[in-house]
Amino acid sequence: MNAKLQYKLSAADLELILALVRTRKLAEAGERLALDASTVFRTLQRIERGLGANLFERSRQGYAPGELALALAAQAEQLETLLETARASAQLQPDQLLGTVRITTTDGVLHQLVAPALPPLLQAHPQLRFELHAGNELASLTRRDADIAVRATQRPPAHLIGKKLGPIRMAPYAAKAAAINWDDALAGRAMWIAPDDGLPEHPSVLWRQRHLPKISPQFRVGSIMTVMELIAQGLGVGLLPIFMGQAHPALAQIDDEITECQTELWLLTHAESRHLRRVSTVYTHLAENLKLV
Repeated sequence: MNAKLQYKLSAADLELILALVRTRKLAEAGERLALDASTVFRTLQRIERGLGANLFERSRQGYAPGELALALAAQAEQLETLLETARASAQLQPDQLLGTVRITTTDGVLHQLVAPALPPLLQAHPQLRFELHAGNELASLTRRDADIAVRATQRPPAHLIGKKLGPIRMAPYAAKAAAINWDDALAGRAMWIAPDDGLPEHPSVLWRQRHLPKISPQFRVGSIMTVMELIAQGLGVGLLPIFMGQAHPALAQIDDEITECQTELWLLTHAESRHLRRVSTVYTHLAENLKLV
């Protein structure tokens, strides 16, 4: 207890703890802080000695934060937001936007919706920078590794705020050049392409398991974008968002929309991030320009 009272945490200490909570790896935390892994390790040891407590549990999988590390990381996030606001206020002219906006989404939404919406924004604000992450989870936004998320979900997390952009409608597709019809697909006479275990709750997976339990896909892949590209190669049939299928010149919709597969596309962010001009501007632009079929 005396050690905790005597040791004074610095802003740099909090920054290091936050980086290690987010990455769980010494080397990756070091990359964020422009430090080598050994320096991160020695600094962490100094902090823990000063506090008289272990902040992380070490294992082969990395550094798992304890309760105190998580509490300090939460304080560090607040400090990070305040510093970003102060820096933005000091650097920007009234008509300028400067800095990095981190966006997380899926690869299909990134390529078909988000990326096409960015050129006009960059033309208006050429000093903006973007970090674009394509993945199937919301963890990056939850850990504050991203400022904005564009996600397909029926129930967005309660701690995030956002706007519903519209329904994501699903339908069966095959390559235009392939002699595949929906009756063949339903009867198992056509090869199926479907998401793998990385997307167990995807509407297309749940629908197929419910209505076609005897169908075993010949191709199981890690993203809807890959499902689309393999279908376009003529390798089989699969279910795709209509906004993706209609945009691909090699694909043909082979039956009506499957309403049971419909979900919603949400634009999400943190409440405390909305006051940052760069985040607010990008959020507003995406809200106005992401158009679903």
